Amino acid sequence: MLTSIHPKLPMRDKQLTKDFYVNHLGFHVLGGADFPDYLMVEKEGIQIHFFLFRELDPKENYGQVYIRTNDIDAVYRDFLDRGTAIHPNGHLEDKPWGQREFSILDPDNNLLTFGEPL
Repeated sequence: MLTSIHPKLPMRDKQLTKDFYVNHLGFHVLGGADFPDYLMVEKEGIQIHFFLFRELDPKENYGQVYIRTNDIDAVYRDFLDRGTAIHPNGHLEDKPWGQREFSILDPDNNLLTFGEPL
């Protein structure tokens, strides 16, 4: 029986990734052990894991995660209040496929899209 999914995304710099997810998105670091090449963050039951990939070229990274929410407007406002940059082509809007969405890019060009059914 499947119970959850925890995507694994590449990161070039663990401290930079940790700072972005903790300070700009409100996640917290998960787990008691600190592995130099791995990072786990969590927010409201949503976990994202990261593996070190120093040679990653962000322009060639197509990592993407779609995160569902039940209050997209509050999530959007929270990120704006934290100074989080919204993707230039991903501002909050109603989509023709029945979702209200917005997107951001993390420091390694991983695309995070947040959505709520209309």
